[in-house]
Amino acid sequence: MKNLSAQPATPHTDTKTLVKVAVARGDGIGPEIMDATLRILDAAGAGIEPEFIDVGKAVYLSGNTSGITAAAWDTVRKNKVILKSPITTPQGKGYKSLNVTLRKSLGLFANVRPVMSLSPYIHTHFPEMDLVVIRENEEDLYAGIEHRQTQDVVQCLKLITRPGCERIVRYAFEYARAYDRRKVTCMVKDNIMKLTDGLFHTVFDEIGAEYPDIEKDAQIIDIASARLASRPEGYDVVVTSNLYGDIVSDIAAEIAGSVGMAGSANIGTDVAMFEAIHGSAPDIAGRNIANPSGLLNAAVMMLAHIGQQTVADKVKNAWLATIEQGFHTKDIFIEGQSTRAVSTDEFAAEVIERLGAEPEQLKKSALSGGQGRIVIPAFSRKPAEKTLVGVDVFLDWQERDANKLGHALNALGAGGLKLKMVTNRGVKVYPDGIPETFCTDHWRCRFVSVDADIVADEPVYQKIEYRQVLALLSSLDAGGFDVIKSENLYKFDGKRGFSLGQGE
Repeated sequence: MKNLSAQPATPHTDTKTLVKVAVARGDGIGPEIMDATLRILDAAGAGIEPEFIDVGKAVYLSGNTSGITAAAWDTVRKNKVILKSPITTPQGKGYKSLNVTLRKSLGLFANVRPVMSLSPYIHTHFPEMDLVVIRENEEDLYAGIEHRQTQDVVQCLKLITRPGCERIVRYAFEYARAYDRRKVTCMVKDNIMKLTDGLFHTVFDEIGAEYPDIEKDAQIIDIASARLASRPEGYDVVVTSNLYGDIVSDIAAEIAGSVGMAGSANIGTDVAMFEAIHGSAPDIAGRNIANPSGLLNAAVMMLAHIGQQTVADKVKNAWLATIEQGFHTKDIFIEGQSTRAVSTDEFAAEVIERLGAEPEQLKKSALSGGQGRIVIPAFSRKPAEKTLVGVDVFLDWQERDANKLGHALNALGAGGLKLKMVTNRGVKVYPDGIPETFCTDHWRCRFVSVDADIVADEPVYQKIEYRQVLALLSSLDAGGFDVIKSENLYKFDGKRGFSLGQGE
């Protein structure tokens, strides 16, 4: 088992042995806010040794489409901790997001984003909010598997895995227990995506049962996002999949006062990366007005991760005291409320001046008071009986008459299979479709055993052989049909492993 933690809770204040950290100064405002952050960490006595790496725009433009050099990869693998400023990904020419590359290549499965109100010093309508969004970081639609299949239709594959769900859900409950959080909320859309989001919800229920000391609930993502935006004080720890997590974490940060104030941790089994959640803001680069708070908060999480919780508290409390006393950068300055508008460098100096102080009104940082460590067991796959019961064949067919297509498919020799239905964009259009349904050139044709039947309104599928699928595909090709792809239909331990068509 691996010890995994955005903020390990075992107190450790030894900063005599320096921890080497890969540091990326980034693009746009990145170098300015990184320099300010490192000055604060140095003044606080953080036991780190920065090793600077080349990533970002200059690397892209040198011809490296990944945005990171081989030497930088070596430093990251050696140090296993990264503090990264925002970088700019040039548009076009096949450039890939370095953030996504790092998260997926290094197995950084958990994205952790704490968001707390700083009211009344930073304007927000929600002075009581104090929550953490824990987002799965590697799969879902962010797998980036897309295809154009017909003239009309493109697809993006949503991949949700049981190992991925188990890791992120357990991480959320372990995080809540380590940091004395009272409740974990799962956000999904399993009323529509019953298999993918349904798996996430199922795993949440299974693992949640192991934590009777923690309150738990699951909410549909659309109403949950609305409630988060209107009543964020009702949430404590939120766990969700990649796309939803990306959206709700930005909602949370914005309604707390500013996306520019939030930091995040990206945690894996071997490597952890810490960064601000905002972009590189090239429009204000070089003007010494950027707010370093997001990166500084990420650095606080980094210090806790490497066992320097006491220093992390020292930095965070000095930052809170600075915010509380009204020394604000331009983005959060409020005339008549803030004490003074300060530059990036001046803000860092104000934080340094308050090292050792604590806020008087805001909730002080107490990372060193956490208990235990976050431990994630290795995934154990349970064997399941897998039975082939049918196939969905997708066709590019230019006509709009579903009945004509259905009759043509029924006339084929189908290898002992029968056409059960045809859908278009998920809606059944044959047999018994309705003429109002708009159809594109993308048709899903479901073939099952000739013995398949319906019992108590539930389709009952019989076992077939893969040779029957091959025979069907050969017949379709011989008949002049344009087969885009096929998806085998399976049962696992007797349970259907595929969705029904709307109206099936």
